[in-house]
Amino acid sequence: MSPAVTTEGRDPALPETPAAKRILLGEPLSSDAMDEHLLAKKMALPIFASDALSSVAYAPQELLMILLTGGLAFLAFSPWIAAAVVILLTVVVLSYRQLIKAYPSGGGDYEVARTNLGEVPGVVVAAALLVDYVLTVAVSVASGVDNIISALPFLDPARVEMAVGFVIVIVLINLRGVREASLVFAIPTYVFITSVVIMIGAGLVRTALGDPPVASSAEFAVQAESLTQAAVILLVLRAFSSGCSALTGVEAVSNGVPAFRRPKVRNAQLTLTMMGGIAIFLFAGLTTIALVAGVHYAEDPCTLIGFDCENQPQPSLMAQVAAATFGMGSVPFYIIQAATALVLLLAANTAFNGFPLLGAVLARDGYAPKALNTRGDRLVFSNGMLVLGLAAVAVLVIYQANLTTLIQLYIIGVFVSFSLGQLGMVRHWRGILRATTRIEARRDPASAVERRGALTGLVINSTGATFTAAVLVIVTVTKFTHGAWLVFLAIPILATLMLGVNRYYRDVEHEIRMDDDVHFGSSGDVALVMVNRLQKPVAKAIDYALAARHDTTIALHVATDPQEADALQREWAQHSIPLPLVIIDSPYRTYGGPVAEFIRRYREKHGSAVVTVYLPQYIVGHWWETLLHNRRARRLAQQLMLVHGVSITLVPWLLDSSELIYGRRSRPLPGQERAGRPFDPVEHFEHAEHSSLERPDL
Repeated sequence: MSPAVTTEGRDPALPETPAAKRILLGEPLSSDAMDEHLLAKKMALPIFASDALSSVAYAPQELLMILLTGGLAFLAFSPWIAAAVVILLTVVVLSYRQLIKAYPSGGGDYEVARTNLGEVPGVVVAAALLVDYVLTVAVSVASGVDNIISALPFLDPARVEMAVGFVIVIVLINLRGVREASLVFAIPTYVFITSVVIMIGAGLVRTALGDPPVASSAEFAVQAESLTQAAVILLVLRAFSSGCSALTGVEAVSNGVPAFRRPKVRNAQLTLTMMGGIAIFLFAGLTTIALVAGVHYAEDPCTLIGFDCENQPQPSLMAQVAAATFGMGSVPFYIIQAATALVLLLAANTAFNGFPLLGAVLARDGYAPKALNTRGDRLVFSNGMLVLGLAAVAVLVIYQANLTTLIQLYIIGVFVSFSLGQLGMVRHWRGILRATTRIEARRDPASAVERRGALTGLVINSTGATFTAAVLVIVTVTKFTHGAWLVFLAIPILATLMLGVNRYYRDVEHEIRMDDDVHFGSSGDVALVMVNRLQKPVAKAIDYALAARHDTTIALHVATDPQEADALQREWAQHSIPLPLVIIDSPYRTYGGPVAEFIRRYREKHGSAVVTVYLPQYIVGHWWETLLHNRRARRLAQQLMLVHGVSITLVPWLLDSSELIYGRRSRPLPGQERAGRPFDPVEHFEHAEHSSLERPDL
């Protein structure tokens, strides 16, 4: 039985939403449409891999920038460092394929660590990932703005405003739903991949033909720092840790497995493999072309001898390679810059998928507020997206969208989660090996297959754990004094808060758990109708109280002005109100205390009755009208809720202005008006309910 449709073609069950919200986000989606919004592989790649793919735009730049601190000779280390990054990326991709297979529920490293290592390691991983997702948005947007400014230098003064504006736009796109976001992000991601592949190919072909591209910065010498032997080692390690930013985003696929179409595990693994292969090719190719073209990108542009650092911003590595390959100001140059800027900006989208999903898992497990596990109108975890957007904007404003500063805070969190996640997977496979002995494997073919899979997984994840733990140590040593100490401070603070939230939920659950020993022991049923002045809202509240047929119903007035109390008594007798009016004095002009004291004395005299307090309340249509009413009913309700055995009934009185938001009239069904049958929404509901009872299959 299809839902009834009005003359406007809208489902009557569809909730009314403000026009601005419908324009920005679209109409609310039914929960039944959940499967329609799951992602195919070709759409999942730009959604979950944009961070990992886009990081190749700044990872080679950061690698070469750190090495250039020691002078041009240090660039000779770059091929070996890039090779180490490629090997590490390969190991991590293979490791996460195993994780997706073993834990497809979407918890990723958090679930692995919590299940196999314990509660505290799991919460630390979750905190590290949440911090890293915030920094992913900040770094991606800052890098995108950096590339825009490289092509259009006059925009440099508006760097922070542009970054904040882009975050707001990305939040709005994601709030429209996963399917619509994937359509928006797919084209820029694939254009970026295609254009960079063409650029790398063109650069390699030119080099093979004896006409290698030459960067505009190749002619600049560098004012190198004098370094000791220990400083040289630290510089190389720091360059490696900066190049490891190419690994960010790999974990997003394991956190987003529930968003894939069936078969979820296979599709997620294929997407991860495609992402890893493309990222490795782009990273290696860009590093190679940058070295061939002689790109010199300095942490301090003023150390480049011959570069006018006072009057122009330093072009990004991507801009220099594109200009050297195709020519500055050429059409391919602007296409690559536009695609790079877009994909870097949209790389933040990976975080806007990973953060809300992880937040929902944490909320489900009781480590985050329950609101993070609530889907919005468009079937996405909108509360998590809003929290992430606000946090990213705060970071961008504090650090003035400076990529070089933000990159120092980056990748710490992701390697914390990498390391603990891989250690958890090692324990997972060892547990399976203990459960499936060699003797059982010889007898049972299924056990033999499971044991071989566990052995393979153990080797892969042991290698991954060793590599990622080593990199975590390197990253910590090389980045700690450059600002990474803030991340090490934020992670334990956030983890402690999450543990506190979990303890709170646990205590509340224990407090409200039902048992057979609970006895409330109330006797009697009393209604108190709060009366300020004798008006229609009060009469309506009296009518409600009388209709409920309580054992005793009393009208109660708190007298802050004796003259008003006397006037109310005369008016009460004049209108013959069928309730006794009780007036209690309040010499200090308070309301909650005197009412609570009246309830206490009544119970002392008549027993532990259940008390229902009826409070009339105005319902208005304009926001400014709320400022013109004292909202005493809500304040009194909040105070009386602290009194045991008291329940509150707010009796609404709709002022005329409330029709702006509450006065939408039910429309007749097609043909009813022409047939002369007036539309009665109550009758229509009862008829629909009767029909559904006659058809139990509905």
